[in-house]
Amino acid sequence: MDVELIAPNGVKWTQPLGLFIDNEFVGSTGGKTITAVCPTSEEKICSVHAATAEDVDKAVKAARTAFKSPSWKKHGAKERGVLLNKLADLAEKNAEVLASLETWNNGKPYSLARYGDVGVSIDVLRYYAGWADKIHGQFIDCGPDKIAYTIKSPLGVVGQIIPWNFNNASVAVKLGPAIACGNTVVLKASEMCPLTALYWAKFVKEAGFPPGVINIINGYGPEAGAALASHLDVDKISFTGSTRTGKEILKLASLNMKNVTLETGGKSPAIIFEDADLDNAALWTNIGIMTNSGQVCSATSRILVHESIHDKFLEKFKAQGEKISVIGDPFEQTTTHGPQVSKVQYERVLSYLDSGKSEGAKLFMGGKAVPQGGKGFYVEPTVFTDVKSHMKIFREEIFGPCVVVVPFKTEEEALEIANDTNYGLNSAVFTSNIARAHRIAAGIDAGNVYINSVNNMDIRVPFGGTKQSGIGSELGEPCLATYTYNKSVFVNLAI
Repeated sequence: MDVELIAPNGVKWTQPLGLFIDNEFVGSTGGKTITAVCPTSEEKICSVHAATAEDVDKAVKAARTAFKSPSWKKHGAKERGVLLNKLADLAEKNAEVLASLETWNNGKPYSLARYGDVGVSIDVLRYYAGWADKIHGQFIDCGPDKIAYTIKSPLGVVGQIIPWNFNNASVAVKLGPAIACGNTVVLKASEMCPLTALYWAKFVKEAGFPPGVINIINGYGPEAGAALASHLDVDKISFTGSTRTGKEILKLASLNMKNVTLETGGKSPAIIFEDADLDNAALWTNIGIMTNSGQVCSATSRILVHESIHDKFLEKFKAQGEKISVIGDPFEQTTTHGPQVSKVQYERVLSYLDSGKSEGAKLFMGGKAVPQGGKGFYVEPTVFTDVKSHMKIFREEIFGPCVVVVPFKTEEEALEIANDTNYGLNSAVFTSNIARAHRIAAGIDAGNVYINSVNNMDIRVPFGGTKQSGIGSELGEPCLATYTYNKSVFVNLAI
């Protein structure tokens, strides 16, 4: 059920290929497999088992048995925190393998995988480990004849579906709060990058989690994902991915009115005023759209620039981009811009570039595929100008290294353009006028607003969106509330 793998950077490990159910790696019942492909070389890495609906049912039953078992109930809040810290310790010990896996199967630069992905996963697990014994209810004074108190009770079996763009961080962001609150979990990895989550499964048993508490499976969305979202014995579904899939998840979850958290797509604006520090704005907006080759849900893919500085900003953006976007082998230390994750995603991004050109937008820079040595799903950083609000590149999430730059005249117009979208996940404003900064922050329809930076997030702060960017939030203390329900207990003293 295992295979020896050696990444292009020489890191070697034993990779599990089966589904992790009830603390054991098992084969899929249908014999289906998923082929993991390296987007840099377009070569096969290996194949792993793909869960069927029957496998999902087995995992859910294991999670339900574990949730009801005395073994898990004896793991109080303090013990759950200890287990999460052990999971973090194992991730830190195996950080080189986790980062190598992510770079090999996903294509992101190794430095981003090691410090921006694995590093975040370790921090998140330790953060929620610290919260585990601080989740409690309230005492309410109801007068001399009655008292009441509340208990924060775990929901039960939680289904979690993670995206392919930040696998290590996503595993931790999902597992951390769910386990801290006392739930059991079935986590499904993305078929695009199936290897990383399965390697995390090795840590679960080693850390000492009882059987069935954490189950990790691979599978295709229409089969395994749908089976998990619709399963009548799953109490909550937490999904991160596209808005289109999120809508389907919401429909399936309605079968038994599951608690739902959705973190979906975005078409986020960055507004740059005439009094902004343009060098700072050019740096952060490059980071905001080009990080991970544009494959970030919170990417600021619409840059709105005051007309008086429009041309000057474009030149600074281009110059800054040429410094920080270095295309190449993601295992090379100098590379900051890797390939798109798959051929499907690569062709999707290129189709949007063709759409921008055909609809009449002006190509300021980039705009084409740039295979390295004839191989790899690489797309160069791309900027469109003369973009109209009806164009697909203005309205739809591309999920690639493509940004539109749009001029505006007034603060009111900037807000109108910024909010002209079905999404509401992320945003940014660049100005030296602090009053204006806070006005814009209050006026933008988005779950997150950055002032004079982009995606400068913190795991202690909730992250989520509005409109079609999702329901609920992740990270921070508020996330814990999405994994519990309030149980109110009333005591009659007048007897």
